[in-house]
Amino acid sequence: HGTHVSGIIAAQRDNNIGINGIADNVQIMMIRAVPDGDEYDKDIALAIMYAVDNGAKVINMSFGKSFSPEKKWVDEAGKYAEDHDVLLVRAAGNESNNIASVDEFPNPDCIFSNETASNVITVGAYGDPKVNDGKLIAYFSNYGKNSVNVFAPGVKIYSTIPHGYTYED
Repeated sequence: HGTHVSGIIAAQRDNNIGINGIADNVQIMMIRAVPDGDEYDKDIALAIMYAVDNGAKVINMSFGKSFSPEKKWVDEAGKYAEDHDVLLVRAAGNESNNIASVDEFPNPDCIFSNETASNVITVGAYGDPKVNDGKLIAYFSNYGKNSVNVFAPGVKIYSTIPHGYTYED
């Protein structure tokens, strides 16, 4: 997944093979915060702080879960990123839920301070309404009128994988 997302952002644009990333002169800092299986709040918090301390300007957080036992740690790391002008781009999630009423973590709502982080953009996935029963939002994407900031293409996206290219949702 990380290789696929990285390719969308930064695939070499002038080699006439594969795809063209959306930006030139991009540096990718690879951090694996989510092991095989469920991510732990401690790992997410430490990864955010590590990325901030090592010069990240934007952190891709295309993972999520419905339960966050140590959300305070992630909130504190998000605040640390906010204090250092680092943008967190998080996935809305893939359960077809309205996240205005169903929890999806990590999220920008700081439960211990009753604040909403100002440095978080939540991105949902849109698809092709011609093959999605007329719906613009992808069949799997979470949504929410005031919870999702923007929708981006999310179905059959062509990008890099180790040793090649493929389409993924």
